[in-house]
Amino acid sequence: MTHFSAPGEGPELDTKDARITVKVGAEHTGGAYEVFEVDAPRGPSVPPHTEPWAKSFYVLHGRITVYVDGELHDLGPGASISIPAGAANTFTVHTPSAQFLAVCLTGGMGRFFRDVDRATPEKLPGIAGQHGIELVP
Repeated sequence: MTHFSAPGEGPELDTKDARITVKVGAEHTGGAYEVFEVDAPRGPSVPPHTEPWAKSFYVLHGRITVYVDGELHDLGPGASISIPAGAANTFTVHTPSAQFLAVCLTGGMGRFFRDVDRATPEKLPGIAGQHGIELVP
């Protein structure tokens, strides 16, 4: 199936630490992968965590540090990183904002983002658990 998403198009989701625009949903790829445009403000995002899907980030503008399994990676425009399923990870934005693409294998990340978008903050830990996401101490 062919899917086209013009600039500024796509469902927007609020993950409480970033605005996510779905550019290619799992429903467009038979569940093989998804592509999201992430717009995040300065500061840390969620605490380090693991999830059962692999993902990659590609920075469009801004500067972020990505933590993966105890290592820090500095990413600016044009830089990318792949994060394997099960790896402890998080990111911090060091510029006023950062925009990057997140590509995820399977449809897991999109289902999680959609559940978070509709949730109140006190429900987030339960939602994370339902999606196989675990916080790392």
